[in-house]
Amino acid sequence: MINVIVFVLMFLFGGLKAFSNPRIYILFGAQIGNLISMGEWFRLITSMFVHGGLFHIFFNMMALFYVGNIVERAYGPSRLITIYMLSGIFGNILTHFFIPYAISVGASGAIFGLIGLLFGAGFRHDTPVILKPITGTALLPIILINVIWGFLPGANINNFAHLGGLAVGFTFGWLTPIRYTKTSYKVWKILSYIAYGLIILSFIMLIIFDFRFYILI
Repeated sequence: MINVIVFVLMFLFGGLKAFSNPRIYILFGAQIGNLISMGEWFRLITSMFVHGGLFHIFFNMMALFYVGNIVERAYGPSRLITIYMLSGIFGNILTHFFIPYAISVGASGAIFGLIGLLFGAGFRHDTPVILKPITGTALLPIILINVIWGFLPGANINNFAHLGGLAVGFTFGWLTPIRYTKTSYKVWKILSYIAYGLIILSFIMLIIFDFRFYILI
């Protein structure tokens, strides 16, 4: 819903031209290295909810709906939001180090984290049999196609976000059992509250910085 709300607000703010205007991307929370280096760390989070046009958000939301539903049913909402956020943030950190001057937006790094989570789960012996057809090597073709496509000339895809998210998701999928214990349930619940809090805080910070920017100019 946050992704869609931000997309609609961008459209209302600038029409279709909004998605070809770098200034509007930055206004709505896009990631760009020099602003992050100047202290706007929250863009590592807000950029996950900004999209570069109708096709971009359509395909990302379709993927999120499909993969997210599977992850939520298997792992629960607390682990879904926590791993989603950690994957997206780590992918954006890689982006910041490797392509700092690029304007980067989109949920795909976080979505790749969910794919990586299911990918890693396939290598655990305690993963329920019912999940085997949609975990592990069953996902390898999808992963390889998307990663290779991202390296093609002119693809305009941020593969650093994809690979970073995939690495985080795979690590959790490989190391974390699907079934909760009483202690792990409490820990993941707390982490999910922190994740929600970071989203809210990041957008509050974005509004404050945007407001200060317009006051100064």
